[in-house]
Amino acid sequence: MQQPTTRLLLLALAMGLSVSAWGKEEATFSSPSLTPDTAMKAAQAALKACRDAGFNTAVAVADRGGVTQVMIRDRFAGAHSPQTAMDKAWTAASFRSNTTDLIAQTQAGNPSYGIRALPGVVMLGGGMIIESHGSLVGAIGVAGAPSGADDDRCASAGISAIRESLEF
Repeated sequence: MQQPTTRLLLLALAMGLSVSAWGKEEATFSSPSLTPDTAMKAAQAALKACRDAGFNTAVAVADRGGVTQVMIRDRFAGAHSPQTAMDKAWTAASFRSNTTDLIAQTQAGNPSYGIRALPGVVMLGGGMIIESHGSLVGAIGVAGAPSGADDDRCASAGISAIRESLEF
């Protein structure tokens, strides 16, 4: 007669469960990240979209942890634009959400309002997450266009420029 533990293990294996589901955790994990070349391509495409619309902006692309990989400032972009772009990318990556989507959730009176007081958080449009196969791989931040919606359009153009490479 089989022991109850042996039966459970055989049942788990038959169901396709790994031993880690039984409490043994893996010591490491792998996660996808943007390459520097891909981050640069996204930043350049976003900057071009802004220029084509007549805006002087700064664009930052961050890795999945929010660390800036690339930052480009157009020659007439405001002095505040580079830091704002980096903070928008960091905010999107940190909260795994586009900054435009976070604006309403963090208004005064909402439970998430306190997020606005955290250092480096920017609740303006222009910060967007970059995903590949459902995983966060980075974020892009654009600052300096006349509105958050304009910043979003430029950021979206940056993501579109690398979309095909992210899907492979």
